Amino acid sequence: MANRLTIRVNGLVHSVTASLDTPLLYVLHNELHLHGPRFGCGLAQCGACSVLLDGKEIRSCVTPVAAVSGKAITTLEGLPALWAKERGTAAASPALHPLQQAWIDVQVPHCGYCQNGMMIQAADLLSTTKNPTEDQIRTAMNGHLCRCGTYPRILTAIKQAAAVMAKGGK
Repeated sequence: MANRLTIRVNGLVHSVTASLDTPLLYVLHNELHLHGPRFGCGLAQCGACSVLLDGKEIRSCVTPVAAVSGKAITTLEGLPALWAKERGTAAASPALHPLQQAWIDVQVPHCGYCQNGMMIQAADLLSTTKNPTEDQIRTAMNGHLCRCGTYPRILTAIKQAAAVMAKGGK
């Protein structure tokens, strides 16, 4: 049975129609037309569907939409606004979050399928660990699968983004 639900995604409140047990991923993709989170495995094993829920990474493929009521969801598309909020800037959001820019600078993606989850998990890490060690990055990223094997570039990009963020994005 479909229900009318209100969810907050990337700072905007949306009214959606879905069964309470519908995976959040399906609502984000099919109702809100957001394409950052992707269906990978459907079992919360690969991380392609990751989003931030109140600032913490979750797997949207196994999270029922009813579980996110009253909470803030941030997708890949919302990372620039999140960065502006974290910096405390009242001006318009930057075009890209430092992680997104680092991904481009380092040329991380091959196929790009896993990159949503990688950046979301890295954003979670950098929100609590401003200058992570290589071991901290590897531990945090454990459980996010990249079939193309771009792990060394991902590590470099996270370090680069952390340095930019430590300087306040300048």
